[in-house]
Order: sequence, then structure tokens, then C-alpha cells
Amino acid sequence: MSRPVPAWRSFASKLSAVYLPAALVGLAGALLGRHERAPRPRSHLIVAWLVVATGLLGILDALLPDTGGTLVEEISPLAQHVAVALAAPVGLALVLVAPGLARGRHRAWQVAIGLLAGSAILHLLHADYGAAPVGLLALALVARRHDFEGPGDPGAQPRVLFRGLLCAGVIAAYGVAAVWINRAEADRPFSLGFALRETGSALVGLHLRGSEHLTGNFGAWFVLSVPVLGLLAAGWLLHAWLAPWRHRVRQQAREQELVRSLVAAWGADTLAPFVLRADKSYFFSEDNRAFLAYRVVGGVAIVSGDPVGPPAAFEELVRAFIAFAHTRDWRIAILGASERWLGLYRAHGLHALYHGDEAVIDIAAFSLEGRPIRKVRQSVHRLQRAGYRASVFYPHEIDAALRSRLESVASEWRNGEPNRGFAMALDALFRLEDEDAVFVIGFGPDGSPAGFLHFAVSHAGSALSLSSMPRLRSTPNGFIEWLVCEAVDWGRGHGLERLSLNFAPFAALLAPEAELSKLQRVERRALLALKGRFQLDNLLLFNRKFFPGWERRFVVYERRRDLPRVGIAALAAEAYLPFSGKKEE
Repeated sequence: MSRPVPAWRSFASKLSAVYLPAALVGLAGALLGRHERAPRPRSHLIVAWLVVATGLLGILDALLPDTGGTLVEEISPLAQHVAVALAAPVGLALVLVAPGLARGRHRAWQVAIGLLAGSAILHLLHADYGAAPVGLLALALVARRHDFEGPGDPGAQPRVLFRGLLCAGVIAAYGVAAVWINRAEADRPFSLGFALRETGSALVGLHLRGSEHLTGNFGAWFVLSVPVLGLLAAGWLLHAWLAPWRHRVRQQAREQELVRSLVAAWGADTLAPFVLRADKSYFFSEDNRAFLAYRVVGGVAIVSGDPVGPPAAFEELVRAFIAFAHTRDWRIAILGASERWLGLYRAHGLHALYHGDEAVIDIAAFSLEGRPIRKVRQSVHRLQRAGYRASVFYPHEIDAALRSRLESVASEWRNGEPNRGFAMALDALFRLEDEDAVFVIGFGPDGSPAGFLHFAVSHAGSALSLSSMPRLRSTPNGFIEWLVCEAVDWGRGHGLERLSLNFAPFAALLAPEAELSKLQRVERRALLALKGRFQLDNLLLFNRKFFPGWERRFVVYERRRDLPRVGIAALAAEAYLPFSGKKEE
């Protein structure tokens, strides 16, 4: 005699039977239906939030108590328990995959499709009605599959493979060791095959209620611990597979030679020589006539100054770099952009924010005559009377002993701090060779170097660009001013036209005679509060002693909401924060 089945169970069974053909019809429509090739960025965000909601609902469904039985439970109690056990991990995985969907990543789309299909099956096994909305969301993802074609990081594949092998080895070793201990305590025979079978069965959840082959309490907690390890391993692998595109600086000899030749021919900007740092990558135009130098910090591609090369190549270069960065989920920021090229950047949807002014001395016009510059003149005469003398060297003219002494002076000046700078300084004293750099060294009365100015030479721009100015702390006041005057005299004798001094951040706001609005006065007070850390007003006051010309510099960015992220990345690149991105992505 057959047992009567409650109406609600019968209805659930019939409803579940409808899911499969309905899903097949929907899938066919999603795959064969018309689609738009152009991605819709807003759809990424909508889908991501829907996936998050689905994942959270799956977690709640697993955690909330189930008050009624189901037809599936009557037929296969184990399937019901497996469904409940996996619902929360699958829901959590959906939450983790959502950021990748928001960025339009194809790998995130693939994982989401698999997770949604698994979630729908779990809902069916649990006999609730969550399978319908989950299935609809999966169909929507299939229908919008062309919106999720962003490539993943090629470097993730070997990382995932390595992690997978490592996790498999750790879980296998854990299982074999635990089973061996259990069998030894029970005085039962042990074999490696038996231990691996028990571990594998526990890993896929076949013994959630315990294993009859394992004795004591061990059989209860072992079959739970192995799936937990498996879920942790799966999460670790998922994180590696979906991680943002990583970038590591790898300068090739051919690239370095090409960059040096382009800087020599086209690097008229006073910041152009600083792209030759070893911690920058290069992005070239298709014909290799122009390039950008950049570093990735925290998902922000920080470009060092303006492009270098013939101006006719800049528009296509900037357009290609923006597409290149977006493919990798990087935001874009340009540090030290000149006013000349702001129109080009704005034409590509970028925005500019005033950053400060670069002080540039006109070498031909500079003079120590006159009352306004008398303090600098007095410093020069005082140093000369004290027995100080200055000499100018190219890098190849410096012998090993003097080189060691200069490095010692620079190290003592930094006092354990890292080298500051990114767009407006070199990263090493002897990065540039031959006639691409100049050292203006001040020797004390005893003949030993007391400090120096390190310049990069911009041959195309007929300029000297100051990179660093370390000195012994025992040097008299006016030492650096004296060396600057010596550098100007040397530049005049060698036919150079400009000498670029320090960059003065926010000079227009910090200048004493500046006419400021109420908001700008508030900004000025905030900047002055930071002067101890960043020497903002000190740099401005030093530069003003030489009555230079001022060239405005800007930070170029994509979106206003990116500014905090760009600011943190820029400070890190300048070595004001403890991470620099040199091993970044």
C-alpha cells in the first residue's frame, strides 16, 4: 500500500520537473538571441550587485533553520545535507566574484556562470523556489556574455597551478597523517590507498555524517575538517584566478636604448630625463616613435610627465595607452603634466588638477647684481672666503674614491629615508652616464666633498634638471645657493638655456602675495599644516631666491572619485608611503 504524499511535496516535485525544460529553453534564447557587441559599463555594476544579492540569499538560506521536509530528502537524505553544506560556500564565492563582474572580467563571468548553475542545483535539492531567480540571473549573464570579455592576468595561470598543487599536497598529507594516527591508535592495518580514498571521500562530502571506517570521535571531526580545508583552498585559488592584473617592471635592453635615443632627440621638457629611472615601464606608440613612462601602484597606472617623441604621435599614443590600461583594470594618472598638453588629455576624457609650479632659471638672464638678490650674492661670497670651491664633473670623470664619498654624503643626508621622487628625480646617483648627467660638487676647505647638486641634462631642451642636492649637515648656510650659482655659470659656459630647480607643490596657494578666496585660504592653512612632512613652503621660499620663471604642473586623472586613490598611489610612488609598487602588478 502506497504512502500518501502531502500536496505541497507533490507540487514541489512537479515544479522541479518544469525547471529543466524551462532552463533549456531560456538558455537557447540567451545563446541564439540578438545581442549588442558594445559593452554597457553600467550593466557590469548592475549584474555584480545582483550576484552579490544572490550570494547573500544563498548564505542566509543555508544558515536559517529548515522547518519542513522535502521530497528530495525522502529520496536521498545525503543529497539534502550536501545541498545545505555547500549553499553557504557557494554564496560566499558569488560575493567574491562580484568585483570581477563589475570590471567586466571574462574569468569572473565564467566562474559566476558555474556558481549560479551550482546554486540553482542546490536550491532544487533544497526544494525551495530560489532556483528560479538564480536561473534567470544565469540566463541574463549568458545573454550579456559579450559585456564580459576583459582578459585576465596571464601570470595568474602558473600561480593558480602552483597553488593548486600545493593545496592538493597539503590536504593529502593532512589526510594521510590523520588516518595513519587513527589506524595506529585503533591497532588496525593502514595503507596509503585507503588513506587517500578516505580523504578524497571526505573532501567531496560523501561522509558528512561520519565514516564507518574511522574509529572514535576522529571519524566525526575528520570528515568535517577535510571539506573545510578544501573550501579554504578553493577560496585561495579563486582569489588568485580573479585577482587584478599584476604588473612588474621589466626593462629590456632594446627598450632602454630606444628610450634613451628618444629622450635625447625629443626630450625638450625638463622632466623628460627622469623617465630613465629603472623603476618605470614604457608604453610605445605602434611605430615606436613616441612613448610614455609609467609605474603601476595600487591599480593606478601613474604616468611620469608628458609623452616623449614627435607631437604628431601623441594623440594616438594617449588613446592606445588608455585602452591598454583599461584592459588591465588600471586607473590612469599623469604626474607633472605640463600646461601645454592639457587640451590633448581633456580631448580623451581626462581631467586636470593644479599641482604646483616648477622653478626654471633663465641662464642667460640670471645675474647676482642688484639689491633683490643680495642674500644669494652674500652667500656666494661668504662660501668663497671660507675656502670652499666648486667643480663640475660628468659621471665618467668621477673616480671610485670620489664616487664612494658622494654616495656616503647622499646616504648621510637621507638619514635612513628612501630616495624621494618619481616624476621629478632620478632613482640613483649614477643612473645616467656619459654627458647625460652633471655633478656640481662643493669641496670644503679640507678638500673633501661637503655636498653636491646632481643634474640630469636635457640636450633637446638645452636645460639642466635638478635631481637631488645632498650635503653634510655641517655645511654653512647658503651652501646650496652657492652651488646653484656655480651650476648656472657652468651651464652658461656650455651653451645651455635653462636650469630647472625644485618643484614647488601648490606654489600659487602658498605664495605670500597670492590673492586667495576663502576656500583657497582654508586650503593654504591645510597645506601649511603639512609643511613639516613635505617641506611645501620651504621649497617655495628656496626657489624664490633665484627669481625664476614658473611653469605650472598638473595631475591628470580620469574621474573625481579616483582622486583619493590617485593621491595615495602618487604618495607611494614618491616614497612618502611604505609601499611603492615596484613589485606591483
